[in-house]
Amino acid sequence: MRSFEITPIGTVRNDRTDVQDTDNWGAVRSTITVDERFGEACLQGLEGFSHVDVLFVFDQFPEHDDYREPRPYRGRSDLPPVGVFAGRGPRRPNRIGVTSCAIESVHGRELTVLGLDAVSGTPVIDLKPAMKEFHPGNVRQPEWVSSLMSDYFQP
Repeated sequence: MRSFEITPIGTVRNDRTDVQDTDNWGAVRSTITVDERFGEACLQGLEGFSHVDVLFVFDQFPEHDDYREPRPYRGRSDLPPVGVFAGRGPRRPNRIGVTSCAIESVHGRELTVLGLDAVSGTPVIDLKPAMKEFHPGNVRQPEWVSSLMSDYFQP
């Protein structure tokens, strides 16, 4: 397969620095500063949306060399083994993360959001306004996921 290079468009700043602390992201306030090459009006119009999809790189995690074997989710023996594409964690090919975040404010090249599950210094590779037409209304998932994630976005 052909490979390609992605240049970050900005950087995350928040109070979270421990990549092993993986829960309770709901009250985390993050400011994404977009690179100056996009100009001061690059976020114009985003303030009209309630949420933004933030695509970022889990840059502080090494990429595995073999993803063929299903592994227990989050390495927990009490959870079922899943293939690499049945999870959303950082240990994945290309280490790309995506989170829909509530927009708190937009000022020039600075976007402040709530609930972004990325530590400070994380490179952002794209921002897309969340539009309800792109989000499914009938999401189905295993019960163990609902139980596991019940505290993920709690303040």
